[in-house]
Amino acid sequence: MRFSTVAAALAASPALVSAAKGSQGFSLGTKLASGACKTQQDYADDFDAIKSNSGATIVRGYAASDCDMAKNSLPAAKSKGFKVVLGIWPDVEESFNKDLKAITDVAQEYASTIYAVTVGSETLYRGNFTGETLKEKINTVKSQLPSDIKVGTADSWNKFADGTGDALIGTADILLVNAFAFWQGASKDNATHVYLDDMFQAITHIEKVAGGADKAPEVWTGETGWPTAVGTDYGQAEGGLENAEHFYQNGFCSLLDYGFNAFYFEAFDEPWKPKSIGDNGKAADETTWGAMTADRKTKYSLKC
Repeated sequence: MRFSTVAAALAASPALVSAAKGSQGFSLGTKLASGACKTQQDYADDFDAIKSNSGATIVRGYAASDCDMAKNSLPAAKSKGFKVVLGIWPDVEESFNKDLKAITDVAQEYASTIYAVTVGSETLYRGNFTGETLKEKINTVKSQLPSDIKVGTADSWNKFADGTGDALIGTADILLVNAFAFWQGASKDNATHVYLDDMFQAITHIEKVAGGADKAPEVWTGETGWPTAVGTDYGQAEGGLENAEHFYQNGFCSLLDYGFNAFYFEAFDEPWKPKSIGDNGKAADETTWGAMTADRKTKYSLKC
């Protein structure tokens, strides 16, 4: 289905859904609450919690060599019937090579479990690479992996909507579009509109450049979410359990209802994370974005 069709349907009838629901996934970290690296058993427990509470059977990571994610997560994923999107952090040559090796070491054995590989996460947004440079890196990775493993990247929705990522279209097999209404300061009542509009702008531009929806790469929401801790505000976006649940059900689930695929950021809280400085210059707490707590308890219903 073309996303423009969905946009028209949204305007006319928010209750309208497509015949086939999109695939639901979660971003997954490599560390336990303490900051210790996850083991194969920890990943198995993660997958059990994700599947039983949401029905999802796909996750995405960011750096395949971090805490030996590829080595530890793939056997657990295979045994639990999960697919994994592995990440390569290409910002410096050392991490690029290390992550690529971590994937090529296991690619043949787990080719059916690796759903895709993303080369970079918001590298265009940060200005680390031009589209042409990132395209070259994607081609390098594709040349070293089995042809049935999709290779692409993840980046902010506006970098796909404004043409920054045009060079990737025709090369990338898959594009993950990150769209955070929260980081745009959207209020609870406006967040769903902002999120869906972001995805609309990105996907319609990708389809236009590709020459049609049938020629475009596979597109997922790569990240979207909402923090559950009160006081973690950004503009009119207010953190808190009620607001996070509202966005999950009315924003994230809505896109799935219209037949599009999406990863939620993130599966579990990560209390080990240090505070970071946001675009507004304020310290940002990124420890409570999980749909579940660090000990795998749901905060609200994860069924879409």
